[in-house]
Amino acid sequence: MKHIHKFFATGLGLGYIPVGAGTVASVVTIVAVYLSETVMLTPGQLPSTGLWLLIISLLTFGGVWSAAVVEADWGEDSNRVVIDEVAGMLIAIWGVPHTPVWLLAGLVLFRFLDIRKPGPIRRVEQLPGGWGVMFDDVAAGVVANVVLQGVWFFTRA
Repeated sequence: MKHIHKFFATGLGLGYIPVGAGTVASVVTIVAVYLSETVMLTPGQLPSTGLWLLIISLLTFGGVWSAAVVEADWGEDSNRVVIDEVAGMLIAIWGVPHTPVWLLAGLVLFRFLDIRKPGPIRRVEQLPGGWGVMFDDVAAGVVANVVLQGVWFFTRA
């Protein structure tokens, strides 16, 4: 069972990349979103809110569980655990247009907040076990999303 948690926690193996695994997982996430929506949605259409909520919830709470399980082998908040970046990235881009420009803006903003961890994001990281691993990225995703939503609101005609 532990190998399933490792596979999930590493974002289907992306966490084994030796350098920049979190950034790679974030990039793969936005590329997967862009490509899947290009195939499944009409241009300009936003994906279903309910589906996004379900996916983000499953990734987040599954990530809490898996991060806690793999901590015994890999230590606290291992670089290999990147499911938190996947969930945080999805939160960051939720509800804004999924064009290359907006996705890139979401990526840069999310990674900045995730790496720098300003103010309350740093405090959330101190939650125990898998909660801290996942919820600092959830917080970074929420902050990035609020900023993106604000910019989108003020820039659309």
